[in-house]
Amino acid sequence: MSHMDHSAFISPEFLIRAASESWELDGAARLRHQVFVEEQSIFTNHDRDEIDRTAIPLVAIATLAGEPAEIVGTVRIHEPAPTLWWGSRLAVAPAYRKVGRLGAELIRLAVSTANGLGCREFHAHVQLQNVPLFRRMQWDPLDEIELHGVRHMHMLASLSHYPPVSDPTIGWSARARRPR
Repeated sequence: MSHMDHSAFISPEFLIRAASESWELDGAARLRHQVFVEEQSIFTNHDRDEIDRTAIPLVAIATLAGEPAEIVGTVRIHEPAPTLWWGSRLAVAPAYRKVGRLGAELIRLAVSTANGLGCREFHAHVQLQNVPLFRRMQWDPLDEIELHGVRHMHMLASLSHYPPVSDPTIGWSARARRPR
């Protein structure tokens, strides 16, 4: 038996892009339900709301042999007032949280996409356990609030750290970090 390098199997490539195909949208909706309804019990039946009508959904897709296979992360962005953008419903599938980079890649695409669409301010209500990640990514905490019975920090992105993306449906690929 020759020695095989198994590292290729544990460090898949991920596609980070705006969801445009129906299987991507379905996968994002399923993942949000899994995280916010089943796992965190923040919502009872579903987590969909008015914002979904106008929001741009972004996804992280795990690939299999280089082909898009499964939605493993998602976030949505919307513009409630001209040049004012919000990100919300950031979710990463439990099995992929240890990858460590997917949340950050989705945040990067979210703010960069809004920036490409003329954003002047980008806000988010961030669950407290995620505040350190956002701070590392050049977001400033404004104040703490309670939303749906859960403590959140209202945070503001530092836009200069997020170069504008003109076509988020192309997005980019990211590799998983090697487990330590």
